[in-house]
Amino acid sequence: MGGLRELAAPFVVPGPAAVAIRDRLRVSETDAAVLAEVGAYLGSLAAGDLAERSRQGTGHDATAWAVRKRELTGKSSARWAGSITKATHDQWALARRGQAAHMTWLREQIDSIEARLARPLGAKANKREGLARGYATRAEWHAKSRRLHILKARLAAVEADWAAGRVHVVRGGKRLANTRHHLEAAGLSEQQWQARWQAQRIFLAADGESGKRFGNETIRVTDTGQLSLKLPTPLAHLANAPHGRYILDVTVAFKHRGQEWRDRITANRAVAYRIHHDTARGRWYVTASWQRATVPALPLQAALAQGVVGVDMNDDHLAAWRLDGHGNPVGEPQRFFYDLSGSTEHRDAQLRHALTRLLHHTQRCGAAAIALEDLDFAAEKGREQHGRNKRFRRLIARFPTAKLKARLTSMAAEQDIAVVAVDPAYTSKWGAQHWQKPLTTPVRKMSRHDAASIAVGRRALGHLIRLGAPPRPLRHWGRTAPPPQHRSDAAGHRTVQARPETRRREEPRPHPPGPRTGCAPPGGGAKAGDQGAQHRSGHPAEHESWYQDPLPLSL
Repeated sequence: MGGLRELAAPFVVPGPAAVAIRDRLRVSETDAAVLAEVGAYLGSLAAGDLAERSRQGTGHDATAWAVRKRELTGKSSARWAGSITKATHDQWALARRGQAAHMTWLREQIDSIEARLARPLGAKANKREGLARGYATRAEWHAKSRRLHILKARLAAVEADWAAGRVHVVRGGKRLANTRHHLEAAGLSEQQWQARWQAQRIFLAADGESGKRFGNETIRVTDTGQLSLKLPTPLAHLANAPHGRYILDVTVAFKHRGQEWRDRITANRAVAYRIHHDTARGRWYVTASWQRATVPALPLQAALAQGVVGVDMNDDHLAAWRLDGHGNPVGEPQRFFYDLSGSTEHRDAQLRHALTRLLHHTQRCGAAAIALEDLDFAAEKGREQHGRNKRFRRLIARFPTAKLKARLTSMAAEQDIAVVAVDPAYTSKWGAQHWQKPLTTPVRKMSRHDAASIAVGRRALGHLIRLGAPPRPLRHWGRTAPPPQHRSDAAGHRTVQARPETRRREEPRPHPPGPRTGCAPPGGGAKAGDQGAQHRSGHPAEHESWYQDPLPLSL
């Protein structure tokens, strides 16, 4: 076992902490115009608040937050001001965490390049001594040295922003902002881009509040599906209901988890709503979200009591195999394919469909847990790990590990199926080495991925993946030593005896392999199984029927 890294213990993945559902709003032209006007006005307030928050940097405190909220209250309302300032604070905090992650990545890249530049050209890696491999050519070495200076300059700029508490945030998205300069490549006209830009910058979101009517006073959805929102003070003239509210003509009906949502709003528990506009489809949507009560994770032994379905994640399919509690594969391997090409919506639908079939298979098998590798390709996506192998780098870059695990955890929680995460080390290698060949039959073609699914399941159950060498088979079914040349006590006992529980220990030995000749070898004749036939003088008495003659009457 020397040289192998220490494996992490398997654990049950905790269930989702929040729920989000969405429904389409089939709004009229009047409702769409009101939503667009209100969203644009609140979006302008959110943009100004984000700029003020960014200027304050790390010197922001609760007093500054109260001042910002007080200024926005006069321009909108107290509830809208609270929603805007909270969204601004969350966005600034997210940008700050991204800044820290970017600094960490830059430092790792710089350390990796410096380690490789210090090695001779063409030098091989030495993991035991912690030495990186050298670059292949002088041209590559020169290109990497130039990249090293670029990364150091970027790191210095990011560190300066971090020290000053300065973040770079674009409301509407940096990618969409850059698309404005490449409209022809994006296939958009200026009007289409403007519509998307405005739709991304509107603000129509409000957090819920427990104890209030239907869980939200700003954007309210009743149990009958009536949607209304509190208008900002400057737009109060658009109200069509008392207390400065606007009621939409549309009716909201959440199909997915609708009963759970209805139970919350009837109990006046907090529900957050967000209204957004999809300009590509020309549709309006409303998203409802709420937090779930923290549920303790199921104990590992209880989750694995009925066996487990081991899953190996791949670029185009999920390989799954059901294992019983002893780690033995049951049934046949299953493969659930998906296609990760195309748009984001297409990839997301493919993942959902594959995971749905996996969960249905788990329920049919009677298992209550799914074992999955705890994969994280963040370190392997850098150029220094697989820089010359562009095909493999693209493969792991597009592999949706985080999204797949998050979706599976959320969907499995609804089916009362536990998800067990295991260490991914050596699962593919040991699975192919110890399980692929023994389970391959003329009618079953095993792949490395099928064998890896068994390895994942066995590691979740706490069993070894690497099986020991099979016991050395006996040359004969009976005794392993040949019989002596005579039956006197001088020959002694035979050296090795078959155990009493060994099956077929008294049967004849198998015919030895080799060319067939006219002379049968000892113990291989037609009467090899008749032990009495081995005596030249005749069969032994115990093989014959006998009786004792009565004494004659004359004696």
